[in-house]
Amino acid sequence: MADKVLLEWKSGMSFIGEVNGHKLVIDADEKVGGNNEGPRPKALMLLALAGCTAMDVVSILNKMRMPYESFDIEVVSNKTEEHPVVYTDFKILYKFKGKELDAEKIKKAVDLSQERYCGVSAMYKNIAPVTFEIILNQ
Repeated sequence: MADKVLLEWKSGMSFIGEVNGHKLVIDADEKVGGNNEGPRPKALMLLALAGCTAMDVVSILNKMRMPYESFDIEVVSNKTEEHPVVYTDFKILYKFKGKELDAEKIKKAVDLSQERYCGVSAMYKNIAPVTFEIILNQ
């Protein structure tokens, strides 16, 4: 079983990527020769982490029948200053709003994602610490 992505050069530092049949433009900042037409490749790593764990948490909370009005994830990473510039940590902020939030169920869902299901988080833990915080109704 393998995953495959395709990447095609457009112009300058701009590329069109194809993932699961969906197209995505990636580009560099103007100060390094890009046109800022899309996200940077490294930042997409953070989006992959957020998406992976978010899907786990939503699925688990749906099975628990735990209602919420909104759910957002923010991933913050620090980077080295020297090349190659790499992430030194990953902090995931799980933000929930709702009138009937059950903190224990949410914590269980997040723990299950981080300890058992999220493959992106499991991979990233091999390169840098992955931590999280759950924020309710802020």
